[in-house]
Amino acid sequence: MYWLIGSLIIIVMMGVLAVADNVILPTDLSLLDMIDPSNLSLALTIFATILLASAQFNIPSIDSHSADNNTSNNASRHTKLPFRIIRYLVLALLATVLVIGSALQALVTHQQAETTEIIAPIRVQAFVRIEGLSDSVYDAATDSGYRQVAVITNITPLVAKLTPQELATKTSDYLDANKNSLSTNSNEVHIRVSEHRILLNAYPKKSANDSQFAALNDLQPGDEIFMSLALAPLATSEQAVNNPTGFDSYRWLRGRHIDGVANILAVSPTLVNSSEISNEISAEKYSKQSLDSDSYFQRFRTRIDQGRWRLRQHFYQDWSAQTTAEQQVKAVTLSLLTGDRSLINRDTKDLYQLAGISHLLAISGTHVLFLAIVLAGIVVLLFDRNYSAIYRRIPRWQVRWWVMIGAAFIYALFTGFDVPAARTAWMLLAIGFVRLTLLPISTMRVLLALAILMAWRDPYVLWQAGYWLSFIAVALLLKYDDKSYEHQTTATTSLYDDKPCAHINSALSSRVWQMVKRVFKLQFWLFLTLLPVTLLLFGKVSLWGLFINLFAIGLFGWVIVPLNLLAGLCYLLVPSIADILWVIISTIVGHLHDLMSWLTSLPALSDAWLYTPVNIAILSMALLSALPWLLPRGLLSRWLTLPPLTLLMMTVYANQQSFVTMPTLYILPTGDSYITAALLQYPTVNENSTNWLFLADHRPTSTRTMPSSLTADNLSENLKQQLGSLSVDKLESIVVQSSSDALTDTLIPDDKNTANTKNSELLPMTVAQLNSRLSISQYWQAGRSDRWSEFQQAYKIIRQSENTPTISAQRCEQGKTWRSANDELSVQAITGWTKIGDTSVWDCTIALDTNLPIRVLRYNAADPLNSLPANSPVSPQAQIITNQLTGKQSESFQSRLILNADTHQRVWQMWSLLCSAESNNDDMLFENTRWLGHSASQITGDVIGRQGIDEVITYDNNPLEAALSLNN
Repeated sequence: MYWLIGSLIIIVMMGVLAVADNVILPTDLSLLDMIDPSNLSLALTIFATILLASAQFNIPSIDSHSADNNTSNNASRHTKLPFRIIRYLVLALLATVLVIGSALQALVTHQQAETTEIIAPIRVQAFVRIEGLSDSVYDAATDSGYRQVAVITNITPLVAKLTPQELATKTSDYLDANKNSLSTNSNEVHIRVSEHRILLNAYPKKSANDSQFAALNDLQPGDEIFMSLALAPLATSEQAVNNPTGFDSYRWLRGRHIDGVANILAVSPTLVNSSEISNEISAEKYSKQSLDSDSYFQRFRTRIDQGRWRLRQHFYQDWSAQTTAEQQVKAVTLSLLTGDRSLINRDTKDLYQLAGISHLLAISGTHVLFLAIVLAGIVVLLFDRNYSAIYRRIPRWQVRWWVMIGAAFIYALFTGFDVPAARTAWMLLAIGFVRLTLLPISTMRVLLALAILMAWRDPYVLWQAGYWLSFIAVALLLKYDDKSYEHQTTATTSLYDDKPCAHINSALSSRVWQMVKRVFKLQFWLFLTLLPVTLLLFGKVSLWGLFINLFAIGLFGWVIVPLNLLAGLCYLLVPSIADILWVIISTIVGHLHDLMSWLTSLPALSDAWLYTPVNIAILSMALLSALPWLLPRGLLSRWLTLPPLTLLMMTVYANQQSFVTMPTLYILPTGDSYITAALLQYPTVNENSTNWLFLADHRPTSTRTMPSSLTADNLSENLKQQLGSLSVDKLESIVVQSSSDALTDTLIPDDKNTANTKNSELLPMTVAQLNSRLSISQYWQAGRSDRWSEFQQAYKIIRQSENTPTISAQRCEQGKTWRSANDELSVQAITGWTKIGDTSVWDCTIALDTNLPIRVLRYNAADPLNSLPANSPVSPQAQIITNQLTGKQSESFQSRLILNADTHQRVWQMWSLLCSAESNNDDMLFENTRWLGHSASQITGDVIGRQGIDEVITYDNNPLEAALSLNN
């Protein structure tokens, strides 16, 4: 009953959050005024306690010893039957109240979050209060941006651009106004309205003054400052919309109770809380909040976060003077101590992910429990020697328990009170309370109750991956430990019963072997059981994590983490000793990084990712398959695993095959609105499918835009993950539709500015990296590619990958055509004139001519199986055609899909002069012509009309200016 009710509560809360997030609900519901989430969670806890107490109350069975009492026993049974019925009805009523109350708690929490959410982009001037530590630091040398959670108030729309000096003047005026208000009326304090919790962003390539934003790293938790910001809603922010990985950043931000994102435009050089008047204002403000217990807790949290910030600054000393390897060793050491990952770069995170040990970078229950045990042992040892009389009033285990609770909660707060650390602290408190009250409750039930209580306290915790991985991993460990303990006890008894003195050597070796087998079985058990959950949350999993974790967990758990915690304690007392210990830890971590880099560079280990889309249905079948193994032995036959396991394999195989049952073009997110990628999957008779990858840079040459912050490493890694999730391991061709000046040594441009505005090496370098990971038959490159061979050879030398196959670059120019063996698919370049010495006419637009219509989908990185259509019709007739395409795919007629890649208007001017007449004749062959390009395209309405385009789709989902005239 416990597991049924608990699972139902969590499922209902998740369902309510999912429905409420996808359905527009009115925000003026009376529920917000009638129900307080904190009071509701307290009421649910009380009802749950009553339910547990009622379930424990059981009417004792009748124990008869003679046949003479049969009559009275039957009468007693009939008398107690109504009481049993009433008891069951009360239990059912309480369970129903808990489920309905849980749903109501999730709904009210969501509605409260909706009332403070940023709903439209706007530029504002705001009063900013820093909360906690930043997610990353600002460093122009490493292209690292500043990301910080903050609370903004005193929001004013920004009419004109503000300078830092003007913001400093605003700060001075604010302090004077508050000082005057205190001097004239001691009971009046400045009241702030319209408060929002946002994520601040500042990136080097998006800022005009690096020195101004470099000072952001000096902001401490609790600092208050004026800024000018560009606010944006979560749903339309770059983190949520253009997300190239499977990580659901929207839910991650909502889970942190963030109302919107903001790009920093300008920062005041003066802090509000840096002067004496600010201290006076703060003292007056806190005196007014003396009755609010949350203010004391918030101030305590701020003090702890400031301690974490000072420790980060200690590690950040002389950062630029160190090598990248030294920096990352210190960054990992800091992360293992406080959970602060702000100094870890992308390469180190990718290294740990590929090795399958990225979970070791987070503060887990092991860290908290180890520190609590050590401190409790020290305190008990001191009491044993000096204050043993205290045990007359308090048992020794209670002294140890109270010390462990205090240490666990303080350290959990010091590490940010994330779910794994908080779960460990609350588990220590709950298990000690169960022992203190002698309640007959198992550890697994305590774990389930804690999971439900955390969900009641904050329903958005259900959207955090750490919540699921933490609780599921602990439950599996407890379940495995129960089984292995019985087996170990039996094995140990039989081992020492048979002449232990004569066979001590063989017994010792046998025990070591048994321990090794147990560790491997435990790791294999955890890997298999967490595999579906990991794939559901992250979209991929490293297969080599199964083996690397065998030694990495022991190294971190028994060597690195204990030394690091000891160094942290020494830092509070004798910092010089802590520095010595951190040098030792850095040496160990540095050698570990070198070993992992060497292992992951091996050809057999470099491609160890498993990409399999997982949804709730697949996860449910995996749970049913594991259920007979999770339940006590004999309760269910383990042969019952075969039906759901067979259905699971058939479902996974069917999902893999569903990607290629009809022609599909996936628009892949890249993380840059101007850099586009599209994958064409066209099923053929002889092969599974023909796969084409199209890459382009749509930055217009006539408009000044920010350069791309993408790197070839990030882009190729993201593309590899997306292709893997779509079961693509072979490409017929990669087509780079934008010309690259880095590949050209015969350039005589008419406009020199044209050649200087392109990030020309990004896409060719991405092709070179993909060529080392995938099988690629052809490579089409727009423009001249005279230096491609030298470029490819230099890449092999730098990457030390001489075994990488060489691929030649073919010019993607007007007239170049490829046809499939059965003439079902034709790929034709309709623009691109490389014989002309002007880069503005080199961009290559592709026409895909097919017998079957191609559906265009926007790839959903979080759930590839549910990628949505990308339709942007230019007329009602086009909408009808689009519905026909998506609703009926079996019709056999000619259709054309044009992939546009122009960056200058001269491309279509040249096409109008040379190819428009030929195109008019070709258009007679197509019953439907669609156009896919960027909203910054230089195409004109006249060209759209000549090509007979019926539907316009844009990569960035913004309207095309030239197509708007077609609506009139």
